[in-house]
Amino acid sequence: MTFTVFSREGCPACNKVQQVLQLAEVEHVIYKVNRDFTREEFLQKFGESSTYPKVVMDGEVVGGCQETVKYLREKKLV
Repeated sequence: MTFTVFSREGCPACNKVQQVLQLAEVEHVIYKVNRDFTREEFLQKFGESSTYPKVVMDGEVVGGCQETVKYLREKKLV
């Protein structure tokens, strides 16, 4: 189980999801816009109305911060 977080600098929800993943002690990778991918690549991958963060687990989109926290709670990881 590996989580990939697509985030941006200065995003409170991005910081929160990173903290929750660390708390859950699950394997995760953080990618930042303009460092690891472009805004255009992000929109192409997740859709034109997508917001940060987007979390993917093993190739499946979990969602944003709230959806990720909910998923981790359902799996009893936090």
